[in-house]
Amino acid sequence: MPAERLMPNDESQDLIDLTREICRDKLAPQVDAMEAAHEFPREVFRLLGRSGLLTLAYPEELGGGGQPYEVYLQVVEEIAYAWMSVAVGVSVHSLTCFPVATYGTEEQQRDLLTGMLSGEQLGAYCLSEPQAGSDVASMTTRATRQGDSGPYTLRGTKAWISHAGHADFYTTFARTSDEGSRGISCFVVPGDAPGLGFAEPERKMGLHCDTVRQVYYEGVEVDEGRRIGAEGQGMPIALAALDAGRLGIAACATGLAQAALDVAVRYARERVQFGRTIGEFQGLAFLLADMEARVQQARATYLLAARMKDAGREVGKQASVAKLTATDAAMQVTTDAVQVLGGAGYTMDFPVERYLREAKVTQIFEGTNQIQRLVISRALLRG
Repeated sequence: MPAERLMPNDESQDLIDLTREICRDKLAPQVDAMEAAHEFPREVFRLLGRSGLLTLAYPEELGGGGQPYEVYLQVVEEIAYAWMSVAVGVSVHSLTCFPVATYGTEEQQRDLLTGMLSGEQLGAYCLSEPQAGSDVASMTTRATRQGDSGPYTLRGTKAWISHAGHADFYTTFARTSDEGSRGISCFVVPGDAPGLGFAEPERKMGLHCDTVRQVYYEGVEVDEGRRIGAEGQGMPIALAALDAGRLGIAACATGLAQAALDVAVRYARERVQFGRTIGEFQGLAFLLADMEARVQQARATYLLAARMKDAGREVGKQASVAKLTATDAAMQVTTDAVQVLGGAGYTMDFPVERYLREAKVTQIFEGTNQIQRLVISRALLRG
């Protein structure tokens, strides 16, 4: 079962209870069939949006749920426990709203953010490119402009974009000058903008309901009012957003690991070999204990980072620690869960093989875990 929660107040506990109810009654019955069919769960996102679960971390005055990050991330973990693809989508959507909520003008927040936080819209975050993954500064997608007040024209290709082809808006980073990392700007592109195109979905190892495609910008015009921040401010905006996004992925990974652990524990209690349950054998019992320790370590790191963020402290290093710790834990725990189930774990009769496939990408997206180690070490050495 999902982990016990220590919530800040009764309202937060009610929110967790609501999330568990929705996950149990609406998400869990669909997940196996829809993952097998690679079907994008747009109606599930609408349900979560109408329930107020897509925009919890944003202030109420901007249209959000007004919840602490600590509570938002625990909601994400609960969703991941039931359906990892959907939890990743919730985290991605929250990431797409961050630039407008944090760097947008009051007019942009009124005109753009109201819809983004309505629960009816879904966003995509367009940063990576085919030749610019971890090396964001090498992006080539370009936004050019005629004169000082005309629209920008975007041309280029973004890669590995969740929700591509289904999103209502695309938070897009494009080059507005050749000044390296200082030449990138941020735009919010409408999902129905002429010139916006999409490749076929990537054929992925897991997260089959998280549709991922390349996005093509073929002369897409964007008004100045949809540029977020100043020209050249895109890189700081993107990196600040990724700090928040990494915490979302840490929470997702923790929920996935908890789900795998719970399947393994149930199986170890029921499977009988040599006249007793396999959980009675010390070798397997100790493996379960190590899995539990990893899940709790993952949860502790993301909650610490969330509390720091709620306190207004800088969380770049701690977000990387949480992402690194939780996703490595998810990979190990899901691998061990397959081992506990033995041959049964290698079949699709149990969900642990899917959990294992889903865990792998958490070590890759929102910055690979090698990049997280780079962020952490640089922060340590700066003093």
